[in-house]
Amino acid sequence: MEDAMDIQREQIERMRDFLGPTTDAHSNPSGQEKRQRGGKGSTITFSNPAAKKFLVDGTKIPDVKFDAGPSWSGLMPISGAKNETRKLFFWFWPTNNPANTKDLVFWTNGGPGCSSLEGFLQENGPISWSWGQAEPTPNPWSWTNLSHVLWVEQPVGTGFSQGAPSIANDDELAAQLMGFFGQFLEVFSELKGNNLYLTGESYAGFYVPYIANWFYEHPGLALNLKGIWIADPSLSYDVVQQEIPALRFAQANKNLFPFNSSFWAQLQQISDSCGYTDYLDKFVTYPPAGQLPLPVATNGTFNVIPQCRIHSPIQRTIGVLNPAFDVYRISDTWPNLWSVLGFPRSTQEFIYFNRCVQTALHAPHIEWQSCADNSVYINHTTGGMGRDQSIPSTLSVLPNVIEKSVRTVIVHGLADFILVAEGTRIAIQNMTWGGAQGFQTPIEPESFTVKNMGVYGSQHIERGLTYVEFYFSGHMTPQFVPWAAFNTMSYLLGHQDSPSS
Repeated sequence: MEDAMDIQREQIERMRDFLGPTTDAHSNPSGQEKRQRGGKGSTITFSNPAAKKFLVDGTKIPDVKFDAGPSWSGLMPISGAKNETRKLFFWFWPTNNPANTKDLVFWTNGGPGCSSLEGFLQENGPISWSWGQAEPTPNPWSWTNLSHVLWVEQPVGTGFSQGAPSIANDDELAAQLMGFFGQFLEVFSELKGNNLYLTGESYAGFYVPYIANWFYEHPGLALNLKGIWIADPSLSYDVVQQEIPALRFAQANKNLFPFNSSFWAQLQQISDSCGYTDYLDKFVTYPPAGQLPLPVATNGTFNVIPQCRIHSPIQRTIGVLNPAFDVYRISDTWPNLWSVLGFPRSTQEFIYFNRCVQTALHAPHIEWQSCADNSVYINHTTGGMGRDQSIPSTLSVLPNVIEKSVRTVIVHGLADFILVAEGTRIAIQNMTWGGAQGFQTPIEPESFTVKNMGVYGSQHIERGLTYVEFYFSGHMTPQFVPWAAFNTMSYLLGHQDSPSS
């Protein structure tokens, strides 16, 4: 026991190193510490006087006890029309590396209707206030180490963004975002001509490919789109990414799904009768034998018949056994960590973006929500709320995006149960791009590595598409394994020849 306790103390010290530089508000940091914290002049300045009203003083961000450096945030309209009421909220941060000023990374969260400020504060921004943290700390894996980064709350109806939703599909979403970029680049014109990389997670599996496809097919944006990066993305129908792989996932993680034998038998009966049990072994081959069929569970449609639902019964039952169960990361157990954003936890003391930070960020004084209560899509026929009418990206626009991009990167956490990695493999193997269907050779296990850590998952690269699976990670990969996600972003931007390091 003494040895184990000593090793645990060593681990605590190692974790402190992972949190980055200390943030004692009363200390007088050295020049090197200031550089690590971002407390220095910006690597870019803007000549348009209109940019000044968006400037955020990095020494005056509430509750942040270190100089985070200058940034720019506020509302930007989606068009130049005088009566335009639809505005998207953005937060732009310059890179801290002068060698990377010709790149611009755009980030969006998913939902649909979830705020990109979640990604900023708890995933890949220069300020980290993740689950369980008492206060913000500098993020040593901030993507601003690699590029300028622009976090945008979109579409209209998300976060601080203003106006009434008016889109029914993601082509319309992309057109509005292109309008936003046009207005944004008039104010921040020094960014014109930069390389652009579109990134996001979850429902961004719809957003990002549709945005990229729109930008490629509608030239005129004063940026050079080079590629996309999407994490744990929604790429196909729920039957593909939830139902088919659900039982195999639970069986592979039995210590976290400790069901009794009778419930396992019930699940097996559903799996057998609905065509899930042998689906991956039979159809997900390298190369594929042809288009992958829908299982009998859909009865010839894209919707699962009620008696074939297996993902929801698993999730409900494990939630009884583990009160802290988190579909976004199945390894979470009691006690329940709090989140300063209230997502996905409900034990927060306050919601950060509902405090005085609204004034500092030039945000409207409203009740901010991490995810919108109402739909961000409308029904054009009725004028009321609707659902996204877009076809999943692997079956529509993603092949064109892969073929037109320098690099396309898809990553997936292996502890994610809201969208299962094996379902993403199905979606990829059913997609045709670059003259062939799916990956032609198998994804090799233990092929993704992280420097000083060793094997961290698997990777595969074919015909412009890179796919990486991460150990230890749930749905929000830049939050759960930021060092691994950072590697893949560095690869996307061309800073390294392989996702591995």
